[in-house]
Amino acid sequence: MKIHPTAIIDANAQIADDVEIGPYAVVDSDVIIGSGCKIGAHAMIHQYTDIGSDCQIFPFASVGSIPQDLKFKGEKTVLKVGKNTVIREFATLNRGTGEGGGITEVGDNNLLMSYTHIAHDCKTGNNVIMSNNATLAGHVIAEDYVILGGFAAVHQFVHLGSHSYIGGKSAIVKDVPPFVIASGDRAVLHGLNKIGLERRGFSQEALSLLKKAYKIMFRLDLTVNDALEKIKNEVQLTPEVDQFLSFIENSSRGITR
Repeated sequence: MKIHPTAIIDANAQIADDVEIGPYAVVDSDVIIGSGCKIGAHAMIHQYTDIGSDCQIFPFASVGSIPQDLKFKGEKTVLKVGKNTVIREFATLNRGTGEGGGITEVGDNNLLMSYTHIAHDCKTGNNVIMSNNATLAGHVIAEDYVILGGFAAVHQFVHLGSHSYIGGKSAIVKDVPPFVIASGDRAVLHGLNKIGLERRGFSQEALSLLKKAYKIMFRLDLTVNDALEKIKNEVQLTPEVDQFLSFIENSSRGITR
């Protein structure tokens, strides 16, 4: 373990033997830090935070602070960060709230750039990228491979589907289906995230079928129910198309269009 002599480590923190902690960093009580982690200078790891292996936390990040929610009354809640996640300078991640399930979860292989914010009770999947100053309000779900551009702001309780791309400076107030691009204030859809899907190995057949489903849902001026029925009757129901349909069918907030 390599801990700078100016770092402040609570005796009740559980820290793996090979963790590196920089100058003036603070690790609170009831914190768990996994093997291979590097904690930068002046970073603050708050109480009830569990950090997976091989994470990097850069200087001045605040990880696991209490929620910015007036309903929070000091109850024991947690922040859990998955393995191999990078948290850059001045990022802020809050614990959950008792009313919201008690846990904020960040997945594996996330990149949270400078000044990003993940509020209480959010859940991110794996391989999520949040560019500088992107913000998730409370209770947001961001599935695997979501990318948020700089200064994107996501309203509370919004659900972002996997492989969706959120443009910079966007305001997201409704759910964003998987595989699409959303951008603007208030955000609208701009087609499939074709380049991102190609980079991740989706076949041309899968892209073609998703494009057909997207066109029926969002370009034919149909009601959601009529579009869902038309897709089920006219488009081959591959796993990707099924995921697209299931997301829309289960949206409780309404879909960005």
